[in-house]
Amino acid sequence: MMQPLQGSFVALVTPMSPGGGIDFHALEALIEWHVESGTNGIVSVGTTGESATVSVAEHIEIIEKTIYLVDGRVPVIAGTGGNSTQEAIELTQTASKLGADYALIVTPYYNKPNQEGLFKHFIKIADSVDIPQILYNVPSRTACDLRPETVSRLANHQNIVGIKEALDSPERLAELVRISQAILDQKNFSILSGDDPSFNSFMAHGGDGVISVAANIIPKHISQICSLNLSKQYDDAKELDAIFKKLYELLFIESNPMPVKWMLYKMGRIQSGIRLPLVPFNEVFHEKTINEMIKLKLI
Repeated sequence: MMQPLQGSFVALVTPMSPGGGIDFHALEALIEWHVESGTNGIVSVGTTGESATVSVAEHIEIIEKTIYLVDGRVPVIAGTGGNSTQEAIELTQTASKLGADYALIVTPYYNKPNQEGLFKHFIKIADSVDIPQILYNVPSRTACDLRPETVSRLANHQNIVGIKEALDSPERLAELVRISQAILDQKNFSILSGDDPSFNSFMAHGGDGVISVAANIIPKHISQICSLNLSKQYDDAKELDAIFKKLYELLFIESNPMPVKWMLYKMGRIQSGIRLPLVPFNEVFHEKTINEMIKLKLI
C-alpha cells in the first residue's frame, strides 16, 4: 500500500523576472531552501504557481525543471488541472512521463459542472493516466464544489489517493475523514488542507497535512506545526500556529499569489515578476505587511 501523504507541502510560487520571464535560478534556490527546511513535498505549477498565467510549454518546462532540481529528495506534485477534461488528461500524461510523483487536479473552473460532470471528469483522467492523483476543491476560486458524496465515489479509484480541500468547514472535514477511514483496508486516501488560516485545526481534527501558501514564507514553521499535529502534540501546534495568524491574513488580503510573491521579493528570494492579469501587491498593504514581517524576523 502506498505511503499516505502527510505533512507540509508547499504550493510553490513560480519565480519571474520583472519582464515576466521564468527565473529558473531562483526556482533552484527556493527548492534547496524547502528541502533544507523540512518541507515534505513540492507542488509545481499549482494555482499559486500561476498555472493560469503560464503557457502550456512553460507549464511543462517548470514541472520538468522542478523534478530535475528536486532529484528525488521529496515528492513532486505537479499541478495538472484544467477546465477541459482533455487538456487535463494531456497535462497529467506529460507530468507522469516527466517523472512527477503525483498530480494535483483542480476542479474545472468557470464552466460549473454538476456533481455527475465532476465525477466523470476525474474518473476519465484517473482512467487515462496511471499516476497517483490528488483531487483539489477550492470553490471560492472555481465556482464549483466537489461534494463529499462525489469524493466518496472517486476515492475507490486506485489512482485517486487524496484530496486538497480548501473549504474551511469542520462538517466537510468530518465527512472526508469518514470517507478515508471507510476505505483504509484497501488504500490510504489523504485529506490535505488547502486553507492556511484553518489548517492547524484541520489537522487536529483528522487531516493529514496541508498544501500551503504560507510555507513559501515560513517553510520550517509550517513543517513543525504539521509534525506536532501528526505526533498528537496539539497544544504545542496551536501555540506555534497562533504566532502566524496575522501573516496568514496578509497572505490572502489580495488575490493569491500577489501578496506571497511580494513578500518573497522583500525577503530577497525572488525577483518582483508577476504576470497579468495579476498585478504587484497593492501599496496600501505594504507598510503593515513589512511591519509584520519585521516582527516575525522574516526581514
